[in-house]
Amino acid sequence: MLFGLDGVEIGLIIVFVCLFGGILSGFPVAFAIGGAGIISFGIIAALDSAGLLIHQAIDQSSAAYRDLVNSGVKADAISIFRYPDLPRVAEAVFPQGWEVAMDRNVSFIVNRMNERVLAGQSIETLLAVLMFVLMGITLERSKIANDLLTTMARVFGPLPGGLAVSIVVVGAFLAASTGIVGATVVTMGLLALPTMLRNNYSPEIATGVIAASGTLGQIIPPSIVIVLLGTLAGDLYSAAQEQRAQLAGCTDALSYLGKPAVLSVGTLFQAALLPGILLALLYALYAFVYALLNPEKAPAVPMGASTSEPITRREGFTWFLGAPMLMVVGTILLGNLGVVGSQNMTVSSFSDIEKGASLRTNVSEDCKASMIELHGQSKWDTAVAQQQEIDAAGGLHASERLSPEALQAAIDAKVANAAPIGTGTAILLILAGLILTTARGVAPSRDKRPLVVGAIGAVLVLLVDILLIGPRTSSGVYVVLMAVPFAALLYGCYHGAISCAKNELIRVVFPPLVLIVAVLGSILGGITNPTPAAALGAGGAIMLAAYRKLTDTDRSPKVIIWSTLAILVCILVGVNFDLRINIEGVSFESWVAFFVAYAAYLYALFGLLFSCWILFTSGVLTPIVRETAKVTSMVFTILIGSQILNLVVISFGGEHYIQMFLKSFDNEITVFLLVMLVLFLLGFVLDFLEIIYIVIPIVGPVIYGGTFDPKWVTIMIAVNLQTSFLTPPFGFALFYLRGVAPKEVTTGHIYRGIIPFVLIQVAGLAILWFFPSIVTIVPDLIPN
Repeated sequence: MLFGLDGVEIGLIIVFVCLFGGILSGFPVAFAIGGAGIISFGIIAALDSAGLLIHQAIDQSSAAYRDLVNSGVKADAISIFRYPDLPRVAEAVFPQGWEVAMDRNVSFIVNRMNERVLAGQSIETLLAVLMFVLMGITLERSKIANDLLTTMARVFGPLPGGLAVSIVVVGAFLAASTGIVGATVVTMGLLALPTMLRNNYSPEIATGVIAASGTLGQIIPPSIVIVLLGTLAGDLYSAAQEQRAQLAGCTDALSYLGKPAVLSVGTLFQAALLPGILLALLYALYAFVYALLNPEKAPAVPMGASTSEPITRREGFTWFLGAPMLMVVGTILLGNLGVVGSQNMTVSSFSDIEKGASLRTNVSEDCKASMIELHGQSKWDTAVAQQQEIDAAGGLHASERLSPEALQAAIDAKVANAAPIGTGTAILLILAGLILTTARGVAPSRDKRPLVVGAIGAVLVLLVDILLIGPRTSSGVYVVLMAVPFAALLYGCYHGAISCAKNELIRVVFPPLVLIVAVLGSILGGITNPTPAAALGAGGAIMLAAYRKLTDTDRSPKVIIWSTLAILVCILVGVNFDLRINIEGVSFESWVAFFVAYAAYLYALFGLLFSCWILFTSGVLTPIVRETAKVTSMVFTILIGSQILNLVVISFGGEHYIQMFLKSFDNEITVFLLVMLVLFLLGFVLDFLEIIYIVIPIVGPVIYGGTFDPKWVTIMIAVNLQTSFLTPPFGFALFYLRGVAPKEVTTGHIYRGIIPFVLIQVAGLAILWFFPSIVTIVPDLIPN
């Protein structure tokens, strides 16, 4: 053996050296990865042909190997790491020759490009990357960060370390709206770093908090990292659990686990929400404590008086906290009491599908033993008893079409159980109430009569809904009955919105906040998947940027405002009316609703095209599209190049060798901790994209093939990958900040500044390790 190393080990070293050399060469990383794969394959093939690479494989024809298999040990569990004393046989790393391996690699790369890049199941999810990048770059060019930094500095500046805390708040806000690390770090470095240094902030805390806050976009949804990682993790988890089930003696993962082995990007967005907020809170807490301990290095800085009307503490508590909480908590309590709820009369024309046993019981003895070991004897016994009851009843009955009498009875039962106040009406009243209370809170001295009219309208809406509207009331009659109350409510909301718009904090935060709620709400609520939500975010970002451009040039933005209202009309009409006009017996109100919705849709489309025209004529749209194409092309080129490198590693047995090494550890926790340590160390020299597409496919079948919750595993990896932006020498956030920092800020200042935040990220990983429910609680509460 060359240098006393196994041929596969030398092959892995060659691949890593070629990859590392390609990255250091200055050649574009997207092409360096694929080139490293081709070059390393050529070197390994040459050494193998010369007989210099010898792999010491287990001799499967030996008596010791046969005895081990006959004793009940599965062949897949036998490796040189677990059984080093087994007889070996020397063989080439390419047993059939490098020519055969190259032919196989060429065919595989074509298939993988088709499956993962061009036309596979994951391509629709990967389209979300394009939309989120477009959304982020558009918002970054709309100067949203400028306003946020100025406003948050006025809010938090008077506190110890207030400027640093404001950086964290803005970083979290931009993470949820843009998710582009480079743009966030550069923007905050240009705007906030000089201000912090002028106010005697230490260069270390200033640079550290800017770099760390900029990386929050990699964990707070909508995150490109989670889209890319989740697309890959879903495939790895499904395949790994299928293999685990077969090794357990079962036919498939559904039988073995009792549930489908599925992991979606939407679920991961739900799981990442609280960990992202946790990291932001830890950053802000560190900045605040650091300022308390070192007041001369992070002093309080009053940033000038706000233009908003001053209010007393009592007024602020009443209108910003007390009244909103009373409305929300009261609605929840009324919902639990059955006063607020659904008034929907829609019922299925077919009978319900009967529920089967909690576990499949018609399995082999090996599978039964494995399922009892996994689920416990009590759950197995419960499933057996359920199946016996089903068999005694003649088995599961298929769903059947209900008779007219049964269908009417189901409708009558639903009407009888309907709540007096509809859920939709209650939500609209809460939103309107929040506008009214906020308007009252920001300007207590202004004329309150319009707000009183709005409050009276809200009361009338409530009374009309209780007394005159029931489940059988048609949508058209609902609109007629609610016309006057809603007119009064909208009158108050209109004047309330004008008052709110004069408040600096609300004027700056509200527009992007609405966009964040629309995008994340549709994903986290399970309304749609990430790709349509990303398209919604991209369109909203374009309209928001156009609105900003029009106001900056003293032009009327009414077209954008009315287009936004048209979108709301589309949503409300679509939810409340049956817009199907290609069926028989379409009612008059359905025709009216269809034309109203269609007209609103056309106007919203006009508003989007008008926004694009405004950005194009002002010279903003062209660089946005160019930058979006550049970033997206880079991501997909790295995806293709990493497939080449990954197939090279597979061709000479490198992937199998690493997986056997990991599987040789009997403790699943040890394996996961080892993988996390390797990922952390690789973050010093590799970018998150290279780690996702090169390393995760190799270790994924092992870490996703165990008992850990896949959501928790993926979020732990995502938080770990976040450190790759901060760890020198190749942390991208450090490069971005170094490029825009003043010359008095040295590279040493930046490196020393990020050390506490890297340790905070490690502490965040420890918290998620000991409290995994932080990851799993949101997906468990929200159905997907």
